[in-house]
Amino acid sequence: MRILLLAPHPFYQERGTPIAVKLLLQALSDRGDHVDVLTYHVGNDVSIPNVTIRRIEPIRRIKNVKPGFSMAKLVCDLRLGILAMSTVKNGAYNIVHSVEESVFIAMEIRRRHGIPYVYDMDSSMPLQIIEKYPAFSFALHTMQRFETSAIRKAAAVVAVCDALAETAHAAGAQRVAVVNDISLLGPSSPDMREETRRTIGIDGVCFMYLGNLESYQGIDLMLEGFSILGELTGNATMVIAGGLDSDIRKYKKMTTALGIEHRVRFIGPWPMDNMAKLFAAADVLVSPRITGNNTPMKIYSYLDSGKAIIATNIPSHTQVLNSEVAEMTAPEPDAMAAAMLSLMQNQNRREQLGAAGRNLAQKKYCLGSFRNNIVRLYDRLEKETDCSSNGKDQAYAR
Repeated sequence: MRILLLAPHPFYQERGTPIAVKLLLQALSDRGDHVDVLTYHVGNDVSIPNVTIRRIEPIRRIKNVKPGFSMAKLVCDLRLGILAMSTVKNGAYNIVHSVEESVFIAMEIRRRHGIPYVYDMDSSMPLQIIEKYPAFSFALHTMQRFETSAIRKAAAVVAVCDALAETAHAAGAQRVAVVNDISLLGPSSPDMREETRRTIGIDGVCFMYLGNLESYQGIDLMLEGFSILGELTGNATMVIAGGLDSDIRKYKKMTTALGIEHRVRFIGPWPMDNMAKLFAAADVLVSPRITGNNTPMKIYSYLDSGKAIIATNIPSHTQVLNSEVAEMTAPEPDAMAAAMLSLMQNQNRREQLGAAGRNLAQKKYCLGSFRNNIVRLYDRLEKETDCSSNGKDQAYAR
């Protein structure tokens, strides 16, 4: 098939959605599809057979675009829409694969040119916007109507978790495919642990967080819990990997205010290829997220690491995690501290959780499962596209 993929984010960057898009492109390439990717002006080029990347015109003042709604993202999306409309005039595409908010561009392409689209639903956009900007709550129902329309008109909705699949079904989706994210962890070796601990400066039990430092991730909660833990025992280190410089400066100030700056290590972005080496130094991996219903991509690598996990008991986590594979805790500082203390004092529990988590990741959240789900979906879409292509639609048939 000839596929137009709309990627409304920096591509490529080592963070959730761009990583998922890269995995998708590799699966489609292996299937033999030809994909044109339209994306932002920022990001690193990647080379994938049968995949061509086209970018919007550079915007001088925008050097990066963070996750979530922002004016910078809105400006880039407008440019992306213009590029998409000009691109479909010059190429015969079977389908448009639209990621997140680019579905509204895909809807307009469908209206003008009759090309069906797939809605790659990584989150519920109305809820994501309201969580970040509560002042927009008055527009929630309007935004939900737009989202429902996008879901209903899609040839298929690709949901990254069960909660989003339920949202799509409730909105009247024609077809829903649940395609979970997967572990991205490479192989590790026993000697990695001590080497990495020396390099970072880790003493005692190591609690570790990996990911961006946006407010919804619950970094404040985690640091407050770690501060309470410090009042009970000082033999622990917190390592925080990821985040922009501005976010790191913000949270460094917080650690100073809490009096824990000597026990917290901010190491900045960490290469994905070295994630196994980083996790080897940890005893407990923490996901303190406080809002959302889409499962963080890091959870699958956390599971695969064989390390114990602490996670808040919100829908983002509970649709994948339970007490058999993680220490689940209320999103409150005292509860977070209690979970940390419990695992700190119980090595057997840490080992049991780690082994159960790895077993789950290797059975259910592996690359083979991801690729099979994508191939099954596109085999079905290709068959339906070929069967329905006649007359004016013949230009879009394979």
